[in-house]
Amino acid sequence: MTQTEPSDANATATEVVTWGQIDGTDITFPMEVADFDAATLLFSVPADAAAALLPGEAFQIVEVADGVAQLVVALCDYHQNPWGDYLEINLGFLARPAGGSSDVIGSFVYRMPVDQAFTCKAGNEVMGFPKTVESLAVTRSGEGVRFTMAVDGAPELAIAFPEVEATGDVARVETGSYSYLDGVPHETPLAMDMGTGIIDPADVIIELGSGVVADELRSLGLPKAPDFASWGTGLTATFQLGHPLP
Repeated sequence: MTQTEPSDANATATEVVTWGQIDGTDITFPMEVADFDAATLLFSVPADAAAALLPGEAFQIVEVADGVAQLVVALCDYHQNPWGDYLEINLGFLARPAGGSSDVIGSFVYRMPVDQAFTCKAGNEVMGFPKTVESLAVTRSGEGVRFTMAVDGAPELAIAFPEVEATGDVARVETGSYSYLDGVPHETPLAMDMGTGIIDPADVIIELGSGVVADELRSLGLPKAPDFASWGTGLTATFQLGHPLP
């Protein structure tokens, strides 16, 4: 791996910045994702249980109500991504830098299993994202969509839902994703489409097997119906070069 610093720390979002190379592949920003499908599920969970899963002390859980945090689960099937055509499961919380003002809200993903090695390495080294390579699968049938993760051949997590139609144009969401890069608090700015196919929460089926991820989700009160669920296809996203936080 080689890494180069951008020539201008204040480069605009339209300028191409080369981070360096990983395994002979140039890593440049903005990183444009041209096509992916995703389900987004939101859950109200105990804030103390969420805080127990948040590593380090640089970030804190955002409480959406007294003692209540928001768990965000994103199930992504990337088709055209500079880092590969891979599957990814994001498990995270609304969060902010510790001591930050109440109007600052981003997300901290504490688990990010993927099914390909290159995106795992790039996510780890470039963004500090906690990607690990796991056995992931997605199946689509007349009954809907089902994402699964298995460990040693045994199912640990499965989430199924009907493949609903979009109700309008996609919603573009701009946010920041927090992480630790080489132990330093870090933020990656991004803009991502959210699908407008609204899923009835009662139609979401969550199955938990055995393993660390399943145990962590149980500590948050899952399996249960989400507060909100959506599905979208043909989505796009733009990731900017991240930066350390003070």
